[in-house]
Amino acid sequence: MKAAVVHDFNAPPRYDDFPAPEAQAGETLVHVRAAALSQLVKAQASGRHYSSGKTLPLVPGVDGVGLLPGGRRVFFAFPRKLFGSMAETCVVAAENCVEVPDDVDDVTAAAIGNPGMSSWAALLDRAKFVPGENVLINGATGASGRLAIQIAKHLGAAKVIVTGRNAQSVRGLDALGADIMIALDAPAEELTQTFREALHTHKVNVVLDYLWGPSAACLLQAASGHGNIAGEPRIRYVQIGSLTGNEISLPGSLLRSSGLELMGSGLGSVSNAGLVQAVGGVLRAISSAKLSIATEAVALADVESAWVRQDPARLVFTL
Repeated sequence: MKAAVVHDFNAPPRYDDFPAPEAQAGETLVHVRAAALSQLVKAQASGRHYSSGKTLPLVPGVDGVGLLPGGRRVFFAFPRKLFGSMAETCVVAAENCVEVPDDVDDVTAAAIGNPGMSSWAALLDRAKFVPGENVLINGATGASGRLAIQIAKHLGAAKVIVTGRNAQSVRGLDALGADIMIALDAPAEELTQTFREALHTHKVNVVLDYLWGPSAACLLQAASGHGNIAGEPRIRYVQIGSLTGNEISLPGSLLRSSGLELMGSGLGSVSNAGLVQAVGGVLRAISSAKLSIATEAVALADVESAWVRQDPARLVFTL
């Protein structure tokens, strides 16, 4: 079969021949129609992600849209190792498929699944979000963050506070549902104070963090108290991405003096089946919540040249 094939972790995949998979017990074959290029896929294909394998060659891709042998159109995820979604045929556990609504096209479903799932699973599976609570999204200007605003509002958030690298980057996010916008380009002490005021004034219940790094350090520090006899408010802090750094300093006193509950959301912290069900929730909400994502469809045959592009739209390889 034809596929995008990684021959070298330091080079883009090439459009090449690859052995077609055969379904084993509990698995199903999928005739692939669309597969999105996400940061996760790029990291895995370069050998840099914690879930990356070490065997080459391999087909990249963690999810996509395709047809089951009986013709049912599904979003699928977590293919068997080496047989990723960027190929004519993929193989996945049968439970890792969820139906795509008729009014959602292949490219949109493939593009929105992974970034939409990140906030859906973080809010419902990890933070146990309750309608009426307030949400702060650290890093809301990318595809995942912009969807997180829309999804939080759809799920019933009373107020959504967002951050971006500067004032220009957060401009227009109010149209997606953001109520308060914070620029991150202030000095650390000033940013910490801004966060402290936001957390207390707007009574933030849940934080979705796509950045980690310096802004997360300021945000966590802002939640710490000074021996408040009434106790600091409970804040469920969900770490999702590390776009601005993978490590921070976290003093133990910060946790002892705050109502912070730290957790992560991603591969391993939620079951594969749970993540697929989260995608199903996103897909079913596209029409009612008017969820949107900028996309660009590219033929899989052009994978090598398209792989290194820096387009703001989510690239979706089609077959």
